[in-house]
Amino acid sequence: MIVVSAATGNIGRHLVDLLLAEGAPVRALTRDPERAGLPAAAETVRADLTDPASLETALAGAEALWLNLAAGGSQAALQVVDAAVKAGVRRIVLNSSLSVTDTTADDEGFISRMHASVERAIQASGVEWTFVRGGMYATNALQWAPGIKAESVVRGPFPEAVAAPVHEADLAAVSARALLDRSGALLGTAPYVTGPEAVTVAEQAAAIGRAIGREVRFETITVEAAADAMASDSFPKEVALQLLGYFGASVGTDPQRTDEVQRITGRPARTFEEWAADHADDFR
Repeated sequence: MIVVSAATGNIGRHLVDLLLAEGAPVRALTRDPERAGLPAAAETVRADLTDPASLETALAGAEALWLNLAAGGSQAALQVVDAAVKAGVRRIVLNSSLSVTDTTADDEGFISRMHASVERAIQASGVEWTFVRGGMYATNALQWAPGIKAESVVRGPFPEAVAAPVHEADLAAVSARALLDRSGALLGTAPYVTGPEAVTVAEQAAAIGRAIGREVRFETITVEAAADAMASDSFPKEVALQLLGYFGASVGTDPQRTDEVQRITGRPARTFEEWAADHADDFR
């Protein structure tokens, strides 16, 4: 049995489908099974990773766990790691972050510190592990959907901020290979997973415009205004400001790109243009 946390998230949905296609038994965790819309072949289980009482049932009989901090944050993830060890889970694949560098710098940033603390707990637990350190998610662009739908506009402080956005389906594909790996080739590794191309924010907006068949323009706003727009109960303004700081620092740089998707899955990483086409309906 493979347990998938955050099973209704952008990566989790793809991962459930991929594992089922490989014939693997899947237990999909969600706070609301009735609204999850997951395949009938998956065992969809109600679980709140911030509630330790729900973990025993969620992890019973599991051999492997895909852990995503989006399902409850780093403190909840640490509880899950402890519960997984007690339940006899033998392998944990963590959806981690490219910001983790295995240096002292990991303790300086909010995002790197959050993921590094869970990585260290997993390493110390004695289970088999793989850390999928994803780069900037292409799905970050979904935050622009209201502005694109209403005004065909994207607002932000750095139109020339550049990254190699990674498609959530590629993160899921790498995670699936790590969960199903019988050779041991991926155990104890932390692949950096990125998209294949350097794309500026303005170029991302233009790609979405092409996908939906109308021009999408970029409007520059202040960092403070952008952070206020990004912040929510689940995404603190502190994190938004840090993320925007990364964006600002990326202007004029050549972002890190790897071939890990190709190496691990056997197929090229999807481009942002492909991502925009896959998500066109989200912006119409």
